[in-house]
Amino acid sequence: MKFMTSWAIDQEKWLPILAKWGSMTPEQRANDGPGVTLIGRWHDMAGRRGVAIYEATDLAALSISIANWNPYMDIDIAPVLDDEESAAAARTITSANVS
Repeated sequence: MKFMTSWAIDQEKWLPILAKWGSMTPEQRANDGPGVTLIGRWHDMAGRRGVAIYEATDLAALSISIANWNPYMDIDIAPVLDDEESAAAARTITSANVS
């Protein structure tokens, strides 16, 4: 399953988080725990926010990974579909609603 996370960081927590993030190795940043694979992560440094897409075996696995950052920022998680998955869902929805 794919999930989109989005986060926002309060101004007073910004510099401590930058110090923590900047000191992590690429391997540490990529280690999201068992059952979780990072697809991509994007940072809006000026807005102190960002988004990431993960593939995870389930919501619990992703929640455990995200919990490491919860003390520092507000994080939202939403299940998402890629283009092919959403097109297949659209076909199912529209065929079920055709009279």
